[in-house]
Amino acid sequence: MINIAAAARRPEWPDFSLYRPHPPAEVLQAWLRETQARTQALLACAAGARLQVPLLSIVNPPLWELGHLAWFHEFWLHRDGDFALASMLPGADRLYDSARVAHDTRWSLPLPDLAATQAYLQRVLEGVHAALEASKPAVGAQAPDDALAYFVQLGILHQDMHNEAYAYTWQTLGYPAPTGARGPAAMPQAQSDLEIPAGTCRLGAAPRSGFVFDNEKWAHDIELPSFAIARRPVSNAEFAAFVADGGYARRDCWSEAGWSLREGLRLAHPRYWQRDGDGWQVRRFDRLEPLAGDEPVMHVSAHEAEAWCRWAGRRLPGEAEWERAASLHPADFAPGALWQWTASRFAPYPQFSADPYKEYSAPWFAEEHRVLRGGSFVTPARLIRRTWRNFYKPERADIFCGFRSAAL
Repeated sequence: MINIAAAARRPEWPDFSLYRPHPPAEVLQAWLRETQARTQALLACAAGARLQVPLLSIVNPPLWELGHLAWFHEFWLHRDGDFALASMLPGADRLYDSARVAHDTRWSLPLPDLAATQAYLQRVLEGVHAALEASKPAVGAQAPDDALAYFVQLGILHQDMHNEAYAYTWQTLGYPAPTGARGPAAMPQAQSDLEIPAGTCRLGAAPRSGFVFDNEKWAHDIELPSFAIARRPVSNAEFAAFVADGGYARRDCWSEAGWSLREGLRLAHPRYWQRDGDGWQVRRFDRLEPLAGDEPVMHVSAHEAEAWCRWAGRRLPGEAEWERAASLHPADFAPGALWQWTASRFAPYPQFSADPYKEYSAPWFAEEHRVLRGGSFVTPARLIRRTWRNFYKPERADIFCGFRSAAL
């Protein structure tokens, strides 16, 4: 059923050799098993009645999301991205195509039950494994052909991102934490600035540097003046000082959009903080814990981050500043803690062109989304690289996000 080689000849699709080097088939198979095991572990945290979630703009129904994962792998690997080819599951396009199935309708769709959805996903993944297995004899133990490797990676990384979204949902709803997903670790070093000299910043990913998403295309040089950026993200203790100083009630600290958000939600502190005598507790998934002052502040929106910066006489860095600082001081920008807001609006790079999954980036340029950089404690290492651009609306705080500041 897989016929990616023919599909790759479509004139509007890119040259998939630009996304080399590709991992060997054995590595792709291991990644596929890993991401599927993660999906199953996450669903185990939401068994039974927990699969029935309220209609919220920031979550998806878990059963719908599981079916969407199966559909996505199938659409790109088994159906060559062609709606004219039949799905293994009749009517799947009307159920699971996220670009055409409106978010709020996903709660009322006639979805297959959990067992049938799991069977659909399993059948699809078996086909992907078979295609990778079949690619081995022709290339020894090397990577499969360019198009097959590209679309397998697209499906794996897409599932990785939905696994992270599942974790956001579990936090939002107060479900038990996935195994090993407590939160970012303490930051023992004192806060200070890194002085970054003026110079040329190469922003974006270079061709033939491995798989990238289309919004990273392609590397281009920009000139940046010198700037100073914090060595580490803002801590809970530093943010608590803003709260204690009445920061959430100080209109001068907030933008128009930020103040509207604060008033609409009646925020007086970050969303998962709760008073505990003279101190604070924070909700992590289904548990309340004492707020650790030396850990990075998390679950604050870009508006809250900017309010703190105005209070502190600082600012959010732009994404080019973040990327340049990370290239010069990689140890201070080690991934795996939390996503970090930047001041940059999500926009295409000069050489942007949409990849086959056209809905990944282009639809989101039209309205304001902010770029986040880094990666969180639940982001798989294979997804994280210095050029990767995550993007969310600036009011979102359900994601595992914080921020670092820059000098004015």
